[in-house]
Amino acid sequence: MKTQKVILVTGASKGFGLEIANTALAAGDKVIATVRNKADQLAASLNNDPNLLVVTMDVTNEAQVKAAVAEGLLRFGKIDVVINNAGYGIVTAIEEATDAEVKAQYDTNVFGLLNVLRAVLPHLRAQRSGHIINVSSLFGFDAIPGWALYGSTKFAVEGISKGLAVELEPLNIKVTVVEPGLFSTEFLSAESYSASKNIIADYETTVGPMRVGADQLHGNQPGDPKKLAQVVVDIAHNDNPPLHLPIGKDAVGMYKANAEKTSKEIDQWIEVSTSTDHDHVAAN
Repeated sequence: MKTQKVILVTGASKGFGLEIANTALAAGDKVIATVRNKADQLAASLNNDPNLLVVTMDVTNEAQVKAAVAEGLLRFGKIDVVINNAGYGIVTAIEEATDAEVKAQYDTNVFGLLNVLRAVLPHLRAQRSGHIINVSSLFGFDAIPGWALYGSTKFAVEGISKGLAVELEPLNIKVTVVEPGLFSTEFLSAESYSASKNIIADYETTVGPMRVGADQLHGNQPGDPKKLAQVVVDIAHNDNPPLHLPIGKDAVGMYKANAEKTSKEIDQWIEVSTSTDHDHVAAN
């Protein structure tokens, strides 16, 4: 029988966050689910489960994040697992995105995640246990036109997760970064992602198809979010979780293709790459 966990899930109003919260409750876990608004509506959709605490929290508001973590600790006494799921995407060429659009993307996807980490890590360190699960993306493996700016936030999540893993290992705190492929959530619905208002004609051959493709793909993604949620909850209960976990055949395929491409390019330029030591060092 699985040990009951207290799981904090950010961005739980829909998509992966909602499915993960629902799956964790079904597994007998206690869940702190955070939403930016309509907390009562989420609680009702999850049958007002006695093991559920819904907290209003915007990850970009550090004071709200600290208050939400404190409320969760007051209710359940501890937090075992933190699932950093809150985030959104933007379709744009990098040059097209305004300063405000770029900052908003990073404020949620990167700095918001860091706000959550700073709020929960003192408690995980004090109890010398815990598991942080950061939600990245297959776009954190390689760049796709139109999604490269969003992908860059996921590259940041990858780096943060790897750094956390080595820093927290002596404290018995596990870290996993999951990289979902395309799943049939609301991520590609018109209300869930944004598009830059600035359009530059030179990018229409590469980014243009992405501007219309998101709507066309919405509802036809290959991945089942309920199955992803089960994988994530299972990982949350695993004593030896992986650091990296691509989820979906498309995510695994993108990882392998990028690794092969990068390795091939490095091999092609290996003589140049290794030609820069001082002469007395190279001679040895």
